[in-house]
Amino acid sequence: MNIAITRLKEKETDDKERCLRHGHDCFSVFPLSSRLYSDEIDEFIRMAKQRVFDCIFFTSALPASLIAPRLATVPLPRVIAIGPQTAKILRSSGVPCEVLPQFYSKAFVPYLGSWIEGKQIGIPRADVPNDALISAITEAGATAYEYRCYGLCPTYELIDLSDSSVDAILFTSSMSFTASVWKRRPDLLTMAIGEVTAEVMIHAGIKPDIVGDGSLEGTLDEINMYLLLRS
Repeated sequence: MNIAITRLKEKETDDKERCLRHGHDCFSVFPLSSRLYSDEIDEFIRMAKQRVFDCIFFTSALPASLIAPRLATVPLPRVIAIGPQTAKILRSSGVPCEVLPQFYSKAFVPYLGSWIEGKQIGIPRADVPNDALISAITEAGATAYEYRCYGLCPTYELIDLSDSSVDAILFTSSMSFTASVWKRRPDLLTMAIGEVTAEVMIHAGIKPDIVGDGSLEGTLDEINMYLLLRS
């Protein structure tokens, strides 16, 4: 299959290599671009150097790539990554980390268990609300410090899916779906990287043909299972 994958504009990924390992081809489309908030990043680094945080939670790869190189010489608290790609970026900069067993931020508090009580949690992230995460941290007896290090801006670029060689489009976040400008084709498979994105798509009247586990690899596995059952 040839898959259009939504990504942040001008952010390199290794999607093509990972798709090829599962027997597929892909290309990136860009419904969103990022705008960095340097003051927020600087403030987060300052607080980390002052050892304010007992734990830092990286909820996506971009803040990891922005911040990890500046943490290499900082005495670190417990660091949690939301998935293996985020962990790979952190570790490549010398930041040791743990990886959540699921690809969703809702797994963060259950993963930490009783350890979280009374702790200070630093969260460098996008300027997108995640009230459920903050509420869960607060209810567990901890304090969340959010640093909105970048904003996500719609590009309003038309995603051209008219070529019949494009078999599917994969939305990698709920915001990438809502920001996308595209036209459906009856034979085009629509896919959500995970359940959160799928819920937003369904609410908009588009039931995804395939729903992954929150990761690209998991979604590619689901694609192969879907194709096997359809054959």
